[in-house]
Amino acid sequence: MGLRIKKGDTAVVITGKNKGARGRVLVVLPEEQRLIVEGVNKIKKHQKPNKQYTQGGIIEKEGPLHISNTMLVCPKCNKPTRIGVTLLSDGRKQRTCRKCKEVID
Repeated sequence: MGLRIKKGDTAVVITGKNKGARGRVLVVLPEEQRLIVEGVNKIKKHQKPNKQYTQGGIIEKEGPLHISNTMLVCPKCNKPTRIGVTLLSDGRKQRTCRKCKEVID
């Protein structure tokens, strides 16, 4: 199943403890149907000192969200929207906003 949200898109959380939070999609994990959104679903991880984290301690980072708990924000109308897919004459797929009918990419 192809996911319709891609890395670099803006997404809004529609359910859960972070409902209403917006952020840029950092990572998409298609086999798990999850994505990581910047500044959303912060988790704390106890980290041993290593080369990257010489201090160690408690690190705060973003955790993955299920893709069904997020919606894409249209860059044109700036509203959360469902995504439509149209086929072009040369066989390529194109994502479109269901609200304003504009091409997303």
